[in-house]
Amino acid sequence: MTTKLLKNTLDEKVSYPGATESYFTTEMKFIQSIAPIPTYRVMDLHGKVIDPTQEPQVSKEFAVKIYKDMITLNIMDFILYEAQRQGRISFYMTNYGEEAYIGSAAALDSQDVIYGQYRESGVLLYRGFTLDDFMNQCYSNENDIGKGRQMPIHYGSKELNFQTISSPVATQLPQASGAAYALKRSGKKNCIMCYFGEGAASEGDFHSALNVAATMKCPVIFFCRNNGFAISTPTLEQYKGDGIASRGIGYGIDTIRVDGNDVWAVYNATKAARQLSVEEHRPVLLEAMTYRVSHHSTSDDSFAYRSKKEVEYWKQLDNPIVRFRKWLEDKNWWNEHEENSFRTSIRKEVLNAFSKAEKLLKPSITDLFNDVYDHPPQSIVDQRQKLKTLIERYPENYPLKNFKNEGKDL
Repeated sequence: MTTKLLKNTLDEKVSYPGATESYFTTEMKFIQSIAPIPTYRVMDLHGKVIDPTQEPQVSKEFAVKIYKDMITLNIMDFILYEAQRQGRISFYMTNYGEEAYIGSAAALDSQDVIYGQYRESGVLLYRGFTLDDFMNQCYSNENDIGKGRQMPIHYGSKELNFQTISSPVATQLPQASGAAYALKRSGKKNCIMCYFGEGAASEGDFHSALNVAATMKCPVIFFCRNNGFAISTPTLEQYKGDGIASRGIGYGIDTIRVDGNDVWAVYNATKAARQLSVEEHRPVLLEAMTYRVSHHSTSDDSFAYRSKKEVEYWKQLDNPIVRFRKWLEDKNWWNEHEENSFRTSIRKEVLNAFSKAEKLLKPSITDLFNDVYDHPPQSIVDQRQKLKTLIERYPENYPLKNFKNEGKDL
C-alpha cells in the first residue's frame, strides 16, 4: 500500500501506515475522552415505545415466548438459588435484573454458535434447553449432558450450538474470534455470538480477541453485559473510560451501546449486528447497560461492597420483566389472569424437574476416564486400575450405591 505524501497544509487529510485517517493541526492538545457514547433505547421505563419506527414488527406468539422465557428463568433462578443455600447443589448464579438479554437470543439464527460466560441460561432456554436439562446439569446426575464433569451452571449443548461454559474469565473471547474466522472460511452464512461481562473486558483475552476479529474481519458479535460489578469490584474501581463500548471503537469495530433492560433495544441491535457480521464479515461490539440485582454468585455477599438501598432502588427503578410486561399489556397480548396462571404452572414444572433430577444417580464412575482419548494411554489404564483397587480395599469410603452401575463397570 502506498502512503499519501504529506503536504504542508492544515486542511489535508493524511493516511499514515499506523492510522487510517488523520489531519494536521497547530493546536497541541492531549485527548482523554470524546463525546459520551449514547445508549440506544426503544421503550421507556413504563414500556412505552418512544419512536414508533423503532418498534419491531413481531407476532404475539414471538413476543409472548420471550416474556415467558424471562419469567421461567426468573423462577428457576429463585428455586435453584435456594437449593444451593440448602446444600442440595454446590453452586449457582442468577440472572436477576438482566433477563432482557433473552432478546438477543431471539435475534439470532439457531445455527449461530454461542460462546457464553455464565449468566446466559436464558439463551439456552430460548433455544430449547429443557428444565430437565438445566436440573440434571446442576445436580451432575446420570442424565447430565456433561456427565457430571462441570460445576453447576456450566451448561453446554452441541445440539443447540452452545459451547460448554468454562470457569476462567474471558477465555471464551479469543475462542470466539477463532471460531468466527473458521466460519468465514467455511462460507457459512452464520456468526458467532460471544457473551461476557464488563469484568472480562479487563482481561488480556478481551483485547486479543477484538484485535484478531477486527484485523481478520471475523463474523462475531461481542455482547457485553455491563451490569456494574465484576464480582466484588464496581466499575468505577475497574476502569476510567466510557464503559466498554469505547474500546470497540478503538479497535475499529462497529460498536453500539444499548439499554440492556429494554428487550426490544437488545433485540433490534443484535439483529442489526448479526446482519453486519454475516453479510459483511464485520465484528460488532454490543454493550448492554444493566444492573446486577443479585449477588455475583452463591459464593458472594454483595452487601459487603454495596448497600441494600442501592439494590432496592434499581429493582424498583428498572425491572426488565415488568417493563416488557407493560408493553405486552398495552398490546392486549397479556393480562393479569395469564400472568398468574403461567407463573403457577411454570413453577410446578420447575419444581417437578428439580425433584426428578435430585433423585437420579450420579454418572458412572467410568466416565472419569472416558471421552478424552480414542484409545486410552497406559497412564489412564493404570489410574483406572488403581481406583478399582482402592474401592475394593476400602468399600466403606466409597458410596457406590449413589452412582450408576455402582462401580461394577470399572
